[in-house]
Amino acid sequence: MSGSELATRVREALDVDAEEFESRVSDEAERLKQAVHEGTFDNAEAIVGLELELYAVDARTGGLRRMPRHLLELIGFEKELGLHNAEMQTSPVPLNEHGLAAQERELEANLAPALERVARDDLRLVSDGLWTVPPRGETATDYLCDAVEHDGVRIATNMADAVRYHAMANTDYPAGMRIEAPHVSLEAETVMPESLITSIQPHYQVPHAPDLPEYFRYALRVAAPLLALGVNSPFFPPDLYDDADDDEIVADAWMEHRVTVFEDVLNPPEGEGPNKVRFPPDFESVDEAIDAVVDDTAIVPTTLDTGRGFDEAFAHFQHKHGSYWRWVRPVFEGGTRSAANARIEFRPLPAQPTLRDAVSFQAVFAGLMVTLPQVEHPVRGLDWETARENFYAASREGLRADMEWVTTDGETTTATDRIYSELFEAAREGLERQGLSTEQARRYVRPLRERVDRRTTPGRWKHDHVAAAVDANTPLPEAIWGMQSAYVDYQSETLLEGTFVDWL
Repeated sequence: MSGSELATRVREALDVDAEEFESRVSDEAERLKQAVHEGTFDNAEAIVGLELELYAVDARTGGLRRMPRHLLELIGFEKELGLHNAEMQTSPVPLNEHGLAAQERELEANLAPALERVARDDLRLVSDGLWTVPPRGETATDYLCDAVEHDGVRIATNMADAVRYHAMANTDYPAGMRIEAPHVSLEAETVMPESLITSIQPHYQVPHAPDLPEYFRYALRVAAPLLALGVNSPFFPPDLYDDADDDEIVADAWMEHRVTVFEDVLNPPEGEGPNKVRFPPDFESVDEAIDAVVDDTAIVPTTLDTGRGFDEAFAHFQHKHGSYWRWVRPVFEGGTRSAANARIEFRPLPAQPTLRDAVSFQAVFAGLMVTLPQVEHPVRGLDWETARENFYAASREGLRADMEWVTTDGETTTATDRIYSELFEAAREGLERQGLSTEQARRYVRPLRERVDRRTTPGRWKHDHVAAAVDANTPLPEAIWGMQSAYVDYQSETLLEGTFVDWL
């Protein structure tokens, strides 16, 4: 699609009656509530799924590479925000031993031939939290900020041609389009800086839709300890840093900068509007969860021609939900009445070093969603404010964060070993409740348990690698690029078979 054609489509997307859109959203939300209470969104068992994002690098230089659109279609992946991004999704399956095994096999079955195919074009696909090596001959600043205007419409040069992405930079919504992190300050004219980051997103479909708020409450309380286990983005591309000393930059690095990037780019500057990307509140009812989407700020309203299909009955609500960005969010979806489902989308986790690591997070999260509500675990009573503080502490410090947890006997603890002992035990028990053997359940838990035992996450591994190089008087850019090269090399050996702890 040419720049002019894209600009025309963006203008068409922006030329809508916002009041008419909101009216349709409200009407559809009422129908959705009715369908939920009638049992349409109930299912006989828990269902799981996973989204996994990757980025492309040059196989020879290690620098970021734009992914040709025809190649993306050829390998069957979906486009994401940046031209370097690719996304794959698993098919929803029942949470049992066969379902989890199928998730792993599906990821391998799709990714293995994709890796072989892109290698013919000297490309590698990388599963990582935040890229640090820009394309050859370019700076990260140029790549992220380059934009042109077509007939008054700002178009990001390196952004995929999805209209909604470009429309975000041309609406009245005051997205920050900036990054403010320790020793990093970047401003752009589009949301392209968000393409620095990639993630995995486990989905857990609840059996009885009206119970979603109870599961959601527990999901908020496990968000911090799971994020602390998964942190994977302590460094930015070196040209984004200011003139601080290398030692100071290393010392001040957060373990998961993906959190601040997503929030800074898409949230308004302070005082200019409510934050859309944030740690969400608890919901007292399923109606309240639906109303939260209705009440959210719409970025790119649209009016759709809808027919009589089941999914079309909620088309405007779903469109608005697309920019309902929360670190944990409720989802009500289904292309047909029989496929209708209510689920929790768990968004705090960065992309992980291997597929087994990603599936381990998926399984552990699902196991927790089974056990904690069933046993009425006392962590349910952890103050929401404390859960939120835990979350941002985890993003900064990883496993070294000072997090609070409520134990099975109702005591409050900050002891890391106690927190994770309970968390892993609950996950294992939940998986066994779904029919897995003890050994099968332990296989999914073990890669994450070993991170705790060794007090090492991917983020800490990266940080230690760079810190050691800087201590040896290696300039910071070389230290970061050396770390990134080692990460990609290790991943090339373990991505399909292995875990992060095999690197240690």
